[in-house]
Amino acid sequence: MGKLIYGDYMNLERLIILREKSDLYQKDIAKILNVSQQTYSTWEVGTKIIPLKHLNKLSNYFNVSLDYLTGLSDKKEKEVINKDLDRKVIGQNIKLIRKENNLTLRSLAKELNTTSSTISAYETGKTLILTAFAYQICKKYKISMDWLLGKSNNKKI
Repeated sequence: MGKLIYGDYMNLERLIILREKSDLYQKDIAKILNVSQQTYSTWEVGTKIIPLKHLNKLSNYFNVSLDYLTGLSDKKEKEVINKDLDRKVIGQNIKLIRKENNLTLRSLAKELNTTSSTISAYETGKTLILTAFAYQICKKYKISMDWLLGKSNNKKI
């Protein structure tokens, strides 16, 4: 598998810089995330997209916002809560964005190239939204990833 067009989803350079400034190796981060070094490496070099739960763990570990980690904002300082992700809160926020933008389940699903049932599963909290979809929503509607994931009260980037 070749390199993804991954810059659209996360600023990989920031992840590498944060790791190196902390004098950590990929194997150290992999251990923190409870994944193999090989798996972590695929995220850092951009051949796979890092799942939100791991991205959140890195945000908490390095004490930076998800907006900064993903390249949505250059503001490194974080005004967010270090906490685990709550699928129900995330689902409510997705639904709110959808309603505020007069989108149906079908139209949002079409924008994200997925199904209405997938969007419904996100909104009801049955499934955690994929990193790529969360990023696309945040980028298109200028929404903070930290807000979308229930870690901040500041909705706008």
